Amino acid sequence: MKLIVNICGMTQQEHAQLESIDAILRSETVRQQILPIIERVRAELARKKEALMTWEPIPLTVFGRALPTEIRSAWVFVLRAGADTGAERHPNSHQRMMTFEGSGNMQTGEPSLWQSNVLVSNPDAPLEQRWISIPQNVWHRPVVGADADWIVVSFHTVPAEELIEEKPDDRSQDGTKQMKYLDRK
Repeated sequence: MKLIVNICGMTQQEHAQLESIDAILRSETVRQQILPIIERVRAELARKKEALMTWEPIPLTVFGRALPTEIRSAWVFVLRAGADTGAERHPNSHQRMMTFEGSGNMQTGEPSLWQSNVLVSNPDAPLEQRWISIPQNVWHRPVVGADADWIVVSFHTVPAEELIEEKPDDRSQDGTKQMKYLDRK
């Protein structure tokens, strides 16, 4: 099993990488370009009453050349208040995710034994309470409190059109079902 790079097990290199991306996201210029995307994704969730979440890629040009070279796509996700979107993993990408607004529990591990990772949007909170780093192929499961939607910004190591979501599926031969995020729109 792969090590979950999080609060206790975060390497210095990973911590430095998250600090770098965090500084970029704190830039007023970047935030002003992300806010319209958040509003579109939030409006889409309001229109889709049955949806647990909605999302949209962020053009990497928003970040200039400041992102680490291994980051190949960025996304805004709005997860509905009270949602549990179920277990998923990305077989082709390392995910780094921060809480932009609201809070939620990004559970990690195995579907039968979840580790809780409560994340908050307070900019004064320590990095480890606002960010999570999820290596390739590690199961994760966002669970959102009933009070408010959870808005996150997520960074992946594959281009948007290649990002695969894999979910458990008892009906398939290998026990999972894969789909590209952009094909789910």
